[in-house]
Amino acid sequence: MSMIDEMVTRAINELDAIVDARALETWRIQYLGRKGALTEVLRGLGGLAPEERKVAGAQANIAKTNLENKYKEKMESFSAREEGVKTIAAVMDITLPGYPFSLGHKHVLVQAIDEISEIFRSMGFQVALGPDAEWDYYNFEALNMPKEHPARDGMSTFWVDYENDRGERPMLLRTHCTAVSARVVHNMKPPIRTVEPGMVYRYEATDATHLNAYHNVDGIAVDKGITLADLKGTLYEFARRYFGRERKVRFRCDYFPFVEPGVEMSIECGVCHGSGCRLCSESGWLEILGAGMTHPDVLRRGGIDPEVYTSFAFGMGLERLPMLRHGIDDMRHFYNGDLRFLRQF
Repeated sequence: MSMIDEMVTRAINELDAIVDARALETWRIQYLGRKGALTEVLRGLGGLAPEERKVAGAQANIAKTNLENKYKEKMESFSAREEGVKTIAAVMDITLPGYPFSLGHKHVLVQAIDEISEIFRSMGFQVALGPDAEWDYYNFEALNMPKEHPARDGMSTFWVDYENDRGERPMLLRTHCTAVSARVVHNMKPPIRTVEPGMVYRYEATDATHLNAYHNVDGIAVDKGITLADLKGTLYEFARRYFGRERKVRFRCDYFPFVEPGVEMSIECGVCHGSGCRLCSESGWLEILGAGMTHPDVLRRGGIDPEVYTSFAFGMGLERLPMLRHGIDDMRHFYNGDLRFLRQF
């Protein structure tokens, strides 16, 4: 009986290692054939006493049944695999061309960020980034907007649920990337030329021209002898490269707390070319950014002497630029994930 157990164990181990039908047939002959190992055991039972033959015979029959079942399972697995191969061969025509796979590409807004950053890099600017969750100081106070300033009301701020030791809530989701300009002024020494793309957040309703999360691109330059002419030249060159050489540019006075004087820059409407239409509200112009000479107090808070250095700064809504370039009438198209829209760029 111990010989039967050893033989069954050895046979099953060998069976598990078999990977093709030819080796399986060799195994069957070796153990279950007419001259196989198990048959030899059964023939040797005649020399045993009747009681021993009865017990050993039952054990040998159990072993035979076990090996036959294992053999059938292995054979069925091979048959199933062969049928699968035949099915695949019947379905797949390897002479046909392969299935086409769509290639991804950069989102239109990422393309705009890269292009705008590259335009300013070519003019000596470097890209600077800042945190989306910003301190009240950099977002407002460092930019001439103390707690009582009315400009804060127009920002519709998302405040972060955090209180400092004085019970104040000084953290928020930044409302403009000018907060990054404030950090640049505090952390870098002149000469400075940076452009700062990033997401900004406003607590307001969304429509075709407003979102509660969108992109800004701000920039700042600090050096000796910088004038408003440098600002106009820089922004004119940017508009010329992004919108084309023939696009006209207009500067008008405007107010922002962190610049003095302040200006807004508009470009000629690409639909009516200045004659007036619905898109430009019959004005012939479309505003794209605000800018100005950085207020001396902003420089002074960052440790830069405004008597020695002057500075200009600008800020624009990124989504508006590809909208004007491509004639897109709804800002929400950039974020709804519709591939029919995104594949156009």
